[in-house]
Amino acid sequence: MREFLSFKKHRVVNRYIDLIAQTFDFPQEGFDVKKGQLYFNDIPLMDLVKKNGTPLRLSYLPKISDNINKAKNIFSKVFKELNYPSKYHYSYCTKSSHFSFIVKKALENGVHLELSSAFDVDLALKLYDQKHITKDTYIICNGFKREAYVTNIIKLLEQGFKNVIPIIDTKEELKEFTSNTNAKLNIGIRIASEEEPDYEFYTSRLGINAKDIIPFYKEHIQANSNIKLNMLHFFISTGIKDDANYWSELNKTIDLYCQLKKLCPELNAINIGGGFPIRNSLGFDYDYEYIVKEIVSQIQSKCNNKKVPCPDIFTEFGNYTVGESGALFFKVLRQKKQNDNETWNMIDGSLMNSLPDTWGMNVRYILLPLNHWENEYERVNIGGLSCDGQDYYNSEVHLNQLYLPKITNGEPLYVGFFHTGAYQEALGGFGGIKHCLIPDPKYVVIDKQNGKLTTKIFAEEQTANSMLNHLGY
Repeated sequence: MREFLSFKKHRVVNRYIDLIAQTFDFPQEGFDVKKGQLYFNDIPLMDLVKKNGTPLRLSYLPKISDNINKAKNIFSKVFKELNYPSKYHYSYCTKSSHFSFIVKKALENGVHLELSSAFDVDLALKLYDQKHITKDTYIICNGFKREAYVTNIIKLLEQGFKNVIPIIDTKEELKEFTSNTNAKLNIGIRIASEEEPDYEFYTSRLGINAKDIIPFYKEHIQANSNIKLNMLHFFISTGIKDDANYWSELNKTIDLYCQLKKLCPELNAINIGGGFPIRNSLGFDYDYEYIVKEIVSQIQSKCNNKKVPCPDIFTEFGNYTVGESGALFFKVLRQKKQNDNETWNMIDGSLMNSLPDTWGMNVRYILLPLNHWENEYERVNIGGLSCDGQDYYNSEVHLNQLYLPKITNGEPLYVGFFHTGAYQEALGGFGGIKHCLIPDPKYVVIDKQNGKLTTKIFAEEQTANSMLNHLGY
């Protein structure tokens, strides 16, 4: 507790609201408390859970637009400030969330698509049929490509999609395309980046080793009039971070671009895969504008020194696009005191099922109570409904402990996990089989039309018949 309140030792803190106010800059963007109850983007959450029950999953779509336009505006500002001569393109990684209302909201803001699999291409064709994309939309096809994926990419090309860019992940992939189509190919090549020192492996399994790319280009691409290398793809698994490893890998990519550009006039883009981080704590601190300015200035400086044209810059933002739009709410069913030091708040859902990153990757989210902010706080653990020992949550990003308001004899305590909008539904198997046959939560989608919030139920809580059908009963 000493480290938690080290800078204001002189004041006694008893209530949960005092604890938060003294530890963080609060209220802050997206979060406020009125009469002891939490508001998320001006949504009164207690009203929401009382109307819809718990467990409850929420997508707040305006946040998607906010984050897309924030990034676009930063790049525009930096380009103007540095007089950067080329273009910026924002792509949404559909793997972060494939839900139609998520992808369509992103596309409303003029973004392009980054795909990962054969079925992703079918999704893009659906979006085209529904007039959410055009044949001018950039469709970047990443990932290791099986036969079905290659076939579907070729289908896009042969149907006249002008800006399809398959990113070559292995040397053999190029043969899969050239042996199955005579269509003109604009391709990218993914560079196998060097991972951080604490990774279990040194070089990413994805992409082609940087030292092999120029020989590969000379042998298989340069003399082929049907193939044009347009893009170098650079990706760091940990995302865009202000650390030595990130800047080192970025500079290797720029150097390689400058060398290739002199051999390959068609090369005109660097794709900065690996996205911006999102707020996973009320104490989150990340200077987006500084990072963008560093990226753009380093690209521009090296290109000018090497006397090659500056490339267009593509980014692929998935988690950043959709992560902060999501939230998940639970009711504390019962409190269990197992010994003198450990108190368990048992919730009405499973963390393993609904937030698999919390146990699979030890990801921490913003966790806040929806009510009882005026109550005294206590140290607790949160336990999920499943019988698995890993179905728990007991720490936050800024501290290896967890504090929530004490539970009184009146209204139950409700808690929310925030900024959970990326990956969790897909990794947890939305609508499918669940650990211990615990159902998927009800899913509510909130948008804003003409300044007014609109609420739509996307899915009711999963039924027993739905799950048993999957199991063959």
